[in-house]
This record gives sequence, C-alpha cells and structure tokens, in this order.
Amino acid sequence: MKRAISYVGMAVIGGLLSLFIHQRFIATPPTPETNAAGDVGLPVRYVNLPGPAGSTVSVPDFTDAAERTVNAVVHVTTEADVQRQDPFAGFFWGYRQTQPQVQRGAGSGVIMSDDGYIVTNNHVVEGADRILVHLNDKRQFQAKVIGRDPSTDIALIKVDASGLPVLSYANSDDVRVGQWVLAVGNPMNLTSTVTAGIVSAKARNINILQYDPGRDVFPIESFIQTDAAVNPGNSGGALVDASGGLIGINSAIASTTGAYTGYSFAIPANIVRKVAADLMEFGSVQRAYLGVSIADIGPDQAKEIGLDRPKGVYVKGLSQGGAAESAGMKAGDVIVKVGNIAVDNVPQLQEQVGKFRPGDAVAITVLRGGREQVMDMKLRGREGNTAVAATAKAAATSTALGADLTPATTEELKALSIESGVKVLNINGGKLRSSGIREGFIITRIDRERVREPEDVLRALDEKRGGVLIEGVYPNGTKAYYGLGV
Repeated sequence: MKRAISYVGMAVIGGLLSLFIHQRFIATPPTPETNAAGDVGLPVRYVNLPGPAGSTVSVPDFTDAAERTVNAVVHVTTEADVQRQDPFAGFFWGYRQTQPQVQRGAGSGVIMSDDGYIVTNNHVVEGADRILVHLNDKRQFQAKVIGRDPSTDIALIKVDASGLPVLSYANSDDVRVGQWVLAVGNPMNLTSTVTAGIVSAKARNINILQYDPGRDVFPIESFIQTDAAVNPGNSGGALVDASGGLIGINSAIASTTGAYTGYSFAIPANIVRKVAADLMEFGSVQRAYLGVSIADIGPDQAKEIGLDRPKGVYVKGLSQGGAAESAGMKAGDVIVKVGNIAVDNVPQLQEQVGKFRPGDAVAITVLRGGREQVMDMKLRGREGNTAVAATAKAAATSTALGADLTPATTEELKALSIESGVKVLNINGGKLRSSGIREGFIITRIDRERVREPEDVLRALDEKRGGVLIEGVYPNGTKAYYGLGV
C-alpha cells in the first residue's frame, strides 16, 4: 500500500515540475534583449519560405524559340579521302601509292538565307572532299564551300535549294551574363537537339585557335560562355536567345573527357555576321587592323599608369603608318572604347574591331594622362590598304582546285627571296589537296612558267592536259614540287 502511495506522489511531483518548466521556459515569450547602446532588440522571427510553386523567379517559355530554331539548324556530315601509308611497309618496300581511306565527320550548321547559304564552323568542313547537309524535314543536299576563315573558325557553305527556313541575327553586344539561352544542334548524331542554360561569361579567350601567320591565321577569340549542354556534333549549331534570335555559333566545349562537363563556347553573332558577309561577297575575309601591339592590364600595371582599377587595353607599340599612328595614338595609351562599346580586355577589343572592314571609320576612346580622348580612326588592312581587296573575287574558291588563292605579299616575297607567287590560303578538297599541297604553300611556277596572280594558276591548269609540275615554297623556306593530274 505504501509503495502505491509513493508512486502516486512521485507522479504528482513530476507533473508539477513539468508544468513549471513549460510555464517558465516555453509558454512565456522571451524577453526582448537590450544591447550595449540601450536599444531594445526585436525577437527573431521564423517564417516558412515559399517553395518552387510560389517562387517569383520565372523561367522563359522556350517552345516558340525552339520550334523556329530547329528547322533552321541543319546536320552537316563530311567525308575526306585520306592517304595512309604503313610505316613498316615503307621501310621494307619503299613508298607505295595506296587506296585512300574515307574519314567521316559530323557537325551542325545554321541556314542564313532562304537560297541555301549556311554558316558552320571551319573545323567542321576543313579538309572535307564531300559535304552533305541534312535538313530537319529529312531532305538532303550536297554542299560546296564558299569560303573559310580559320582565324574565327567560321565557314560558309551553300546548297542548291530555295525557300529554306532561316534564323535572324540578334545583336550579340546586347547579350548579358545570366540571361537564358538555347543551344540547338546535332550532338552525337542526335538530330535537332535543344538544350537550355544561361550565359556564364562574355569575351572569353580559351586559346583554342592556333596562331599561324604562314596561313594568314591570326586568331580572334571572344567567345560567349554558357552552361547549355553542348557535345561533339553541336559545332556550327545555333546559340539563340529566348526570342529565337541568333546570338552565336557554338564552337567548343571545356572538357577533359571530350564530352560536355559544364561549359561551352560560342562565336558572337556580330562576328559571324561580318565574316559570313565577307565570304559571300568577296570569297575571303576583309579584316581591319588598328596597327597596335596590345596587352591586358593587371592590378600592378594599373597602379603604375595611374588607373584606379585595371580597365581598358594597354597600347605597347604602334605599327609604322598604321591606322592608330595616323590618328595620333601613342604607346602608353589605354584603349577603353570602340565606338560606344566599352572594352576591358584584349578579346573584347579584337571582337569589336573584327566587325569592321578596311576603310571603315570608327571612334576610338583612349585614356592618356588620366583624361579621355576620342580619336577618329580610318581602319586599314594588313597591308596598309584602306579599301577592300580588289582581287578578292579572284581569290574565291575554284571548284576544280578546291582552294582559295591569293597573291603573295611583298613581305613574303622578300623573306623567301622569290620574285612572284600565289599563296594557297585554304584547301577545301579537290585536286590540290589530293596532290599533297598544304595550306600556306606559295606556288611560284607551273611547268616552269612563273605565276603572279590566282588567274595565272587557273589559266595554266585550264590549258594543260595530262599532268603538270607545280613548284613552290612554304613559309619556312622549304621548297617543294608536286605533280598534279589535270
């Protein structure tokens, strides 16, 4: 009996203790805290954050943009005839002509005109002997190369068709970091694939294009970086904004595996537009130059030259007689604007200047002695010309030769100690490529007759029957001889 009473007493005491604790520490609101200044602090409030359904962040509806874009983005497949020599067979039996093996490639392209002009990457069609374009409606067309520009990795090809769907250019200067974009292409032979992401950065230089003055390759890299998924096969495809306007041509990925791992890179549409227009009109790119040697500005250099922060592009030197020198620019100036577009690094400056042709006038803003100066500048070509090349049409691709030809420059002739020659800029397939001639080769004679202009090469080969001997020299001074069947 006593044990039962003790149990009841313990239960009563426990209940009273629980009630005291609840009233003292839980039910009673916390007393406002007072800080050192005597201010009364409000108690911390806990609220429920809205879930995705209540979020105020909206994602654009991409359906209309995707529907317009997929029909104007094509699948590009290529074939190249490649000669492969067994090194062991060559060691034991000497060189033997073998049957060429077919090397296949694939990429994407964007239809820019309803009569069949298509923009793609240079690396998609470089070295191709046959190009086939596959439309989203399953039609197929053979394509020919109109022109290529290794400096920007842009190529223009053409199919014989009409009434094709096209994409319109948007102004890539207006692209903002963080905006939504779509990547459209044919990755891994998965046709008409659309992926979404945001712009991660602008004016990105990833050093993927190789500097090669012997082939007139002076890289311009100012990529739009995105996190839209891009894989092999997307090259040459479209990067579009939420309205379906073309803001770039997808060209590269950052990856250690060869597949997409987070970032992709597109050539800005403003560069694409200019290069494609040049290739269509002239057969080669009419590139303008400021005539300066330049460098990015770091924190230490910014302090040395009196800048409050690193900004603009530092002018290290000027080319004699160049556009910059003629306009009054000096070494030590800092270029901060091209037109009304601010430039903070070398890729941005190259991108803006790359939109112009020789002879175009542009206002360049520089900092000198802490003050801004605006210089009206007439841009010039690499040779100092202020007009587009008069012989550009003659440098267009010959269907039979499959190459872009241009007269060798005065500097090249002097450096190689030759009187005249015609330089092979690009080889798109055809007879020159099959003979073994490589890009950069300067043709000096055909069957011992001197050549000075592209027309001389075309005329000499048109008049020959059977085989001809082509003589020439490479930019490094190596002389070479090739037999060509005509």
